[in-house]
Amino acid sequence: MTVTLVPPPAAQPTRTGPPPAAGPLDVLGVPGQVNLDYAATAPCARAAADAVTELLPWYASVHRGAGALSRRCTLAYERARQTVGDFFGARADDHVIFTRNTTDALNLLARAMPAGTTVITFGGEHHANLLPWPRGSVRLPVPREPAEAVRALAAALGELRRLDAAGSQASRPARPGVDQGPPVLVAVTAASNVTGERWPVAELARVARRYGARIAVDAAQLAPHVPVDVAALDVDYLAVSGHKLYAPFGAGALVGRADWLDAAPPYLVGGGATSHVGAATHDVRWATGPARHEAGTPNLLGAVALAAVCAALADADRAALHDAEQSLLARLREGIAALPHVVELRTFGPGAPRVGIVSFVVAGRDSAEVAAELAASHDIGLRDGLFCAHPLARRLLDEAAARSGRRDLPPTALRASIGLGSTTTHVDRLLTALTTLP
Repeated sequence: MTVTLVPPPAAQPTRTGPPPAAGPLDVLGVPGQVNLDYAATAPCARAAADAVTELLPWYASVHRGAGALSRRCTLAYERARQTVGDFFGARADDHVIFTRNTTDALNLLARAMPAGTTVITFGGEHHANLLPWPRGSVRLPVPREPAEAVRALAAALGELRRLDAAGSQASRPARPGVDQGPPVLVAVTAASNVTGERWPVAELARVARRYGARIAVDAAQLAPHVPVDVAALDVDYLAVSGHKLYAPFGAGALVGRADWLDAAPPYLVGGGATSHVGAATHDVRWATGPARHEAGTPNLLGAVALAAVCAALADADRAALHDAEQSLLARLREGIAALPHVVELRTFGPGAPRVGIVSFVVAGRDSAEVAAELAASHDIGLRDGLFCAHPLARRLLDEAAARSGRRDLPPTALRASIGLGSTTTHVDRLLTALTTLP
């Protein structure tokens, strides 16, 4: 599939003939600007823009009106839920709850967990998957390779279950795949937002199953690049962001097991989350299903935009899109490796599978100053800083200094990220600009 950069409607010149056909996965953009910051917020796909534009004249209340407009919007919202669930392989009894983003989804899950749940994470997580969990959570060290992550999780879960058994003097043998003892949740990323490296989610899920633990996956960075299927991976919860998935308007989703979500108090309280409110102060019965955690007027346009992109991606040749991105990624990484004053950050070995994200430092230069210069002099936008993953980014900066033997690396990094709409011209412009830095 050929993907082209399409300017937003306001930026298009006057035409004397019909406009060229725009594909659903073409992305909006500003001509002349090189956007290499997809990992922070991806540009809007034509599918999302068209879906919102079509619905706007009908925009009305959801679940709260009998008129034709409200009925259409309610149908659009629930169809969006079904489309998103299908796209991510939700099981028949899973919930698809619309949230603001991945951070919101993981915070919802953190508040829905049963009391006493132990959460196991790794030190390589985005803050969204480090900070919501309760005190007493276990944070495993950043592994040097994917297989080490699997071994570390198995050891941690084995020790945790041993301590549980010793504390309760349990005599019954463990049953694989069944919750055993106090609840345990493994929370892990599917692809690093710092390096783009993919984590062995299926293998980690198998280990979790062996010890009766559940697993939640932060798929914010993986979902835009490759298919992600909850049932196929055998994970319990999946969190995603629309703004990473070419669907702006502020929607994300939490997809997963219903039991914890239906048993927990609502994440938000208010209209739509109740089945009954009596006259007494606490005479309230909460709804079951997604409505329990979607109080207030829902984000209809965000849900519809997200579903439109999911549908467009489902119809696309994902393998071809992946191959094209990997070719661009290889060009970018090879170009960076050829620059003696630029050092790439990585957690695993250089050949580890990854999505279209590369973080690096320019020796002797402050990363924020480099980013500002690339924007001002070359019209190139990328990210600088520690990428809301401070523990990991600092560790990788130290590792990069040791690996390169350089003492002049800055304390923060730069990140270039690509996706639909990225071209060899964009990559080459960045590499050329890096060679001209004073």
